[in-house]
Amino acid sequence: MTATIERGSATASVKPTADAPAKPAPPRRRGGFLRSSNGKKAVMAVTGALMVLFLVGHMVGNLKSFFGAESFNSYAAFLRTVGEPILPYRTLLTLIEVGLVVTVGLHMWSAISLARRARKARPVRYAARRKSRASGYAVHTMRYGGVVIVLFVVYHLLDLTFGAVNPAGAGSTPYERLVEGFAPSRWWITLFYVLAVVMVGLHLRHGLWSAFQTLGLAGRRSYRSLKATATGLSALLVVGFLAVPVAVVIGVIK
Repeated sequence: MTATIERGSATASVKPTADAPAKPAPPRRRGGFLRSSNGKKAVMAVTGALMVLFLVGHMVGNLKSFFGAESFNSYAAFLRTVGEPILPYRTLLTLIEVGLVVTVGLHMWSAISLARRARKARPVRYAARRKSRASGYAVHTMRYGGVVIVLFVVYHLLDLTFGAVNPAGAGSTPYERLVEGFAPSRWWITLFYVLAVVMVGLHLRHGLWSAFQTLGLAGRRSYRSLKATATGLSALLVVGFLAVPVAVVIGVIK
């Protein structure tokens, strides 16, 4: 007794029956590009660049205190009167401050979102800790240093901008608040300022280097130069910001 096998019958595709339920399409995520990892990294890069520009401008303004009270007070008055008479008093400065708050908020949101996404993607930790360039002090600086920076910014505004906690009072000139704020008798305030500025420098150095890596610029040939650029810019900002309080403490600015 023999059996015949039709050619191709073993590999023929089987059509689904009419009663078989159709496979549902995967749900689309709302938010589009901003909900993706690349979108969050882009937000972090743009907001980081804006904050760097602000820090550079703020540092240059602070250094005017070395030219005397008149120069520094004129600079402070310019920030509050720029745009007049078209704009009311302090309008542009207020817009800059609001924009800076939004920028910092978006920067923190993108950083926290990326950290949570990375944690969900790897819910089980490695049995052995793997060392990498992004680990160690840099990660702790980005995490805990950000909290120190936020607390410092709040106190810095209350002290030197609004004069609420400054010994010179709110009715004093910006130069008087600067000198009284970093007086030798308030050494703990100066120490807190130094700590916060160093944290900003470490945060900036790691952030710049991460941005270079994200953009694909950190190749073998450009590795050292970009590393030096991130370190040099961060060090320049740290030295520029610390020069003023140190000068007040030693009596150069008085």
